[in-house]
Amino acid sequence: MKQVALAAALMLTATAAHAQYLGSGSNPNSHGVSGYTRSNGTYVQPYQATNPNGTQRDNYGTSGNVNPYTGATGHRTPRY
Repeated sequence: MKQVALAAALMLTATAAHAQYLGSGSNPNSHGVSGYTRSNGTYVQPYQATNPNGTQRDNYGTSGNVNPYTGATGHRTPRY
């Protein structure tokens, strides 16, 4: 049981380090979006987005994909 816990802790550490590395802007398939204020007054924090390429299947928010910057799993169905 201790080995499983140790392995899990090492994987989490490696994942966090990898996400931090990617967060430095090293992904050529994405770009930064500056923060902005919506028309209803809500402020949207700056974020990373995939580059436009004619498909939604590789976007971070599409189901089956994981955002390397936040670790969030996509949940949206692609429209095209």
